[in-house]
Amino acid sequence: MKRFRLGPNDLHVHLAARMAQRGVPADEVEAVVNDGWPATDVKPGMEGRVKVFPYNAEWEGKLFTEKEVTVYYKRGEARIVVLTVKARYGKGFPRR
Repeated sequence: MKRFRLGPNDLHVHLAARMAQRGVPADEVEAVVNDGWPATDVKPGMEGRVKVFPYNAEWEGKLFTEKEVTVYYKRGEARIVVLTVKARYGKGFPRR
């Protein structure tokens, strides 16, 4: 599979707003889809991937060392359609 690139027309306005609220930029979405591991809680007909990023910053007034990002998507004929992006802030998230 070629590397996924998130273009400006690939996100619904609502999803782009949610990503901003959750602190997830487009480059992290690309990294999750390209380099993350399969999510274990995916619904039938969808795909999902997870990646943990070093964070070492404040989020909503608390200091966190890591950020776990999960991306849920569907594969279309010529592209990936991103459906949901979640973020959790903390430390010691499991890998794979």
